[in-house]
Order: sequence, then structure tokens, then C-alpha cells
Amino acid sequence: MPATDLEQIVNLCKRRGFVYPSAEIYGGFRSSYDYGPLGSLMLRNVKDAWVRTMVQERDDVVLIDAAILGPPAVFEASGHLANFSDPLVDCTVCKKRFREDQLDARDCPNKMKGCTFTEARAFNLMFQTHAGPVEGEGATVYMRPETAQGMFVNFANVLQTSRKKPPFGIAQVGKSFRNEITPGNFIFRTREFEQMEMEFFVPPAESSKWYEYWCNERLNWYIELGIPAELLRIRAHDADELSHYSAGTSDIEFKFPWGWGELEGIAQRTNFDLNRHSEFSHEKLDYFDQASNERYVPFVVEPAAGANRTMAAFLLAAYDEDVVNDEPRTVLRLHPRLAPYKVAVLPLSKKDTLMPLSKQIFGQLSKRYMVDFDETQAIGRRYRRQDEIGTPFCVTVDFDSLEDQAVTIRERDTTTQERVPIAQLESVIQSKLGF
Repeated sequence: MPATDLEQIVNLCKRRGFVYPSAEIYGGFRSSYDYGPLGSLMLRNVKDAWVRTMVQERDDVVLIDAAILGPPAVFEASGHLANFSDPLVDCTVCKKRFREDQLDARDCPNKMKGCTFTEARAFNLMFQTHAGPVEGEGATVYMRPETAQGMFVNFANVLQTSRKKPPFGIAQVGKSFRNEITPGNFIFRTREFEQMEMEFFVPPAESSKWYEYWCNERLNWYIELGIPAELLRIRAHDADELSHYSAGTSDIEFKFPWGWGELEGIAQRTNFDLNRHSEFSHEKLDYFDQASNERYVPFVVEPAAGANRTMAAFLLAAYDEDVVNDEPRTVLRLHPRLAPYKVAVLPLSKKDTLMPLSKQIFGQLSKRYMVDFDETQAIGRRYRRQDEIGTPFCVTVDFDSLEDQAVTIRERDTTTQERVPIAQLESVIQSKLGF
């Protein structure tokens, strides 16, 4: 069953090398995390799975990688400088700051007696810095709070060079930065995070159709990669929740241990962004449809997901505890595409006689997959370790392998074992993984 306590995943991530507190030897840096050997692989797999579905398997979406830093004009046009803020209040007793809209009541979360709050004021979430050696208004730049604007300002470039026409999408995966007042819940809400966003440009009359399409497509993506449907839902925003650019937004939410939380938003951004960037840059950002002899500014449907919180959801959904051979075990039942290692090669002994063959098998499989080579501890302990980090298959090389040129494949979820000739190993693994 999925993890019901966030600490189960936090502890596993630290113990097995998925996620570490950033700058831990200096006491840590609040809401920042470093991704270890396994976490960096899994996070990359999450992003690769998104690109595979959203770009590679489609002929109507292209991928770009836009700059993180941007001039004020970009974010003035997008509305971020004026509207991208949260309501901030201060406790007059403990002096801590909180988001007003996240307080359950007018009581201090720190349980301070006699606490009162200041009047709410807007707190802009943009990170501001300076470009060049001299600080000043002319050198002010911002770290992007979303990847979307890089796709809007490159609309004309992509339209010209990719030969696409609406409906088509521009996708991007990359870092974004938001100066959150109250980050928390492990990697769910941090000030530095990665987004997986796509702007899908459509004829204005088709916006609603494509909005429904992308809501369904994106929900199914999470289910296909292993999250049970009962842990997911689509929630439409109320009118007072909508962003200034949105004509309608729905969130795909996951049932985290603390309650329902957003994994991804699908928004109808209308043609707000293209119109604003056209107005501020004095460049045309429209499309001429030769078939209908019509010129229009496309509407946009935007599926925008957080890679880090998506990784957390996959970990929580995959976490399980069961009993094997009368011993309890922890297992991550990750979809093979998301697992950090697809295969682990386990020589039964560290003796030199098994090492050349084991290394040969590792070299053969690692040309295609990310493979772990684990030679420490008893074989049972190594199986448990690979189960806990989500490795779908273990390949055990024993002394009989030297004679029969065969190895044993052990399956993570069922723990069943199968003897396979080494000559057929790669094709058998490929068949079992499905890719």
C-alpha cells in the first residue's frame, strides 16, 4: 500500500541516496535539497518520461530550452511584477511570517499566546538579481518564476523554424524560482524547483476542446506510470482562484499524507500572453492561416507540472511493505521507466573467478540501461536493498554460470526467479521491461 506517512519517504530518501538536505554539513538551507545518486537518476527519469510522452511520441510538439534569467520587460508584460504575489502577515509575538490564505484560523501556527497578526500585504514571489558588475536599475534582472514566458517570447522563432501550425505545442523542462513565504512538505514546495510545461497554441474557437483533451491526457499519464487512480483527482478552480490570465484552470491533485495537493495545472491562458508580449515588444505574435485566409493570435492551453513534487508522488505511491520468507521488507514498486536502476548485476561471490563474467554482463546491459553493480553483503541483503530502491530486476551470477553460461533473473515485485542463458539475457530483460 502507498506510504501514509511522509517521514517514511523522507527517511528512505536520505538513507538510500535519493534526496539530501542541501548544505547539511553547515546546518542545512531551508527548503533546499540536493538529489543524490539515486534521486538524480529518478528525477531525470521523470522528466524523460514526460518528454517522451509530450514531445517524442507526438508530431505536433517541439522542445526548447530557454534562459533562466530575464529582463524586467518580460515579466512586466507577463504581469508577474504586478500580480505575482501572496498575502503576507506577521505574528506580532513570535515575529514569524505566514501566508494569510494558508492559516486555518487567526491563530499563530507556533501556538504563541496573545498573538495578533499585522494587516495582510502583497509579497512578490520573484527572485531579483543584477547582471554585470554594477548594481542599479539598469542592471536588474529576474530569475524566472515559471518556464512559460520563454516559450511565449520564442513563439515567432519556433513558428518560423519548425514549420508547425496551430494546433501545435512548445514544451520545456527546466528550473524555476519562487520566493515562497512558507515552503515545506519535503520536496513538494521549495523555492528552487523544476517544471515540465507545454504551451499548446490553438485556434481560438478550439480552446475548450483542447483544454478537455489535455486534462484527460495528463491524468492518464500519471496512471500509466503507476499511480493508482483513486489517489488522483481533477479539481476545477473556483472563479476566485483563477490567475489573471486564465479563462479556466483545473488541477490534477494527488492524495499526499497531508491531504490533496497539486501535481499539475491545466490552464486556458487565452491569448493574454502573446498579446501582452506583442504590445510590449512591438513585434507581431500572430498566425496567418492560408487555408481560411484568416489572421489571429492563437489561444493557449497550458499543462504545467512540477517535476520534484511529481517525483515525490511517484515515491509515495510506489512505497510498500510486505513479508518475504517470513521477513518484512520495504519495496518501491516503481514503474520501470522511473526506477533509478533498471537492473542490478549481483555476483554471488567477490572471488576473482566470478568477477570477469559479472563485469562482462554489466558492460553488456549498461550500454542500453542504467545498471547497478552490487557485490557487497549476503545475496539476501542485496536483494532487499535493490527492492527498497525500486530496481525491477536483479541478475545473479553464480559459480554454475561459469559452466552453463546462464544467470538467474529475480523479479522485484513477485520475487520469482528464472534461469536465463547469458546469450539471451538482453532480449529477456528488454521483454520484461517493455522497452
